[in-house]
Amino acid sequence: MTGGAGFIGSHLIERLLKNSNNRVISLDNYFTGSVDNHINGAKYIKGETKDIENLIKDTPDIIYHLGEYSRVLTSFDDIDLVLRFNVQGTSKVLEFCRKNKVRLVYAGSSTKFGEFDDTEDGKSQTPYSYFKSINTELINNYGRWFGLNYAITYFYNVYGGREIRDGKYATLIGIFTRKYINNEPLTVVAPGTQKRAFTHINDIIDGIVLVGEKGSGDGYCIGVEKEYSILEIAEIFGGKIKILPEKKGDRKSSKINPAKMSELGWVPKQDILNYINEIKSKK
Repeated sequence: MTGGAGFIGSHLIERLLKNSNNRVISLDNYFTGSVDNHINGAKYIKGETKDIENLIKDTPDIIYHLGEYSRVLTSFDDIDLVLRFNVQGTSKVLEFCRKNKVRLVYAGSSTKFGEFDDTEDGKSQTPYSYFKSINTELINNYGRWFGLNYAITYFYNVYGGREIRDGKYATLIGIFTRKYINNEPLTVVAPGTQKRAFTHINDIIDGIVLVGEKGSGDGYCIGVEKEYSILEIAEIFGGKIKILPEKKGDRKSSKINPAKMSELGWVPKQDILNYINEIKSKK
């Protein structure tokens, strides 16, 4: 696995290790990952995915590739990192899988769906979304060119335990949770009507595992169909709200095609409202 010390990766490792037959190795550069997320029983290697061939000596049966730069709006400031992690790194992971006949489960970006509005003429709004879309196309081509055994998933606004709450790379629910607990105004980027399909980490992991076991090809959208606007979520938390200026590349909605996940029998069990109410009850 790549990115095993991160928010989603650590939960996936935890789930995979519940099967005593699984041996899990994590390759992570610790850009947003943390040793605090290490799970007993896994082996952790610090390094970049572009060096995977030199760092991973045992050939795995499957690679869950989660170890990419994964923030939309900050990608304008970090384009050098996006190129290194998401272009150079993923190309090396693909070649590793091709040469060693390893199955690949790739975490694509849901910005692929609902990313454009009528004024954009179909052009990617951020460096992050652009290179992620290139990667999904490349992986599909590896399937056609070389017979790569792969599946591509798309996560939608993941929240839950171990999410990042502080700093530049914090998640929205993580930021709101921290600010709510500290009695600070919740900051909402204008116009606030942007809609998101907030999906609990446990549901995400259920989906990834299913795709790893049974999925084939592209299009596995792991996200709840019910959307809430950013402003609605802030109002549910309660307290003061501060509106920030609109940001370039902030998509207006998240579109989900649930068909392929439904075929696998995946049904989300968690609701963001219950999660927020639980946070509020503990304050």
